Amino acid sequence: MAKERVIGYIDGFNLYFGLKASKWQRYYWLNLQLLVANLLKPDQELVLTKYFTSRVSYPPEKQQRQSTFIEALETLDNFEIFYGKYQPNPRRCNKCGFKDYVPNEKMTDAFQDTFDSALLMSADSDLTAPVRSIRRLFPEKRIVLAFPPQRFSAELAKQGNAHFNIGRANVAKSLFPNEVQKSDGFVLRKPDKWS
Repeated sequence: MAKERVIGYIDGFNLYFGLKASKWQRYYWLNLQLLVANLLKPDQELVLTKYFTSRVSYPPEKQQRQSTFIEALETLDNFEIFYGKYQPNPRRCNKCGFKDYVPNEKMTDAFQDTFDSALLMSADSDLTAPVRSIRRLFPEKRIVLAFPPQRFSAELAKQGNAHFNIGRANVAKSLFPNEVQKSDGFVLRKPDKWS
């Protein structure tokens, strides 16, 4: 019997901020494709993983860590990266009055009719309408919501066929090795700050 085909859709910043809120910095060096695979049932097969993110432009050290991480992701087969807009929003410290800018990711969504089930890793309620539309247009397709740590959307949960929160055990067993070799032989190393 053929396995159920699954495509994983990952909202990069929603996942990142969930890990950050959990103080799971040591898990930032995450093999996202392996994470999706670790969330599947035995009768399911991961056919593709789509990662939606935006490039940070500052500060330089954060930009460098993100670039290293994205290069590690680019070594994966059947893994696609989609870049969205990244808008800075003003923020002021209530205690000292310091003003800076907080990046805000605006994710653009693209779903293809090439799966039996979609595993959507996000708790962004902005995805409620697209999920509802897909369920209406393709009622035979399943959409399972995998909420990142410390993230939940009741509105989004109502639209999926099922939902659950991603736990520490699945995250912990889905890390890249400390060194990842690119096809040209260059070795990427896990950023020291993520240890």
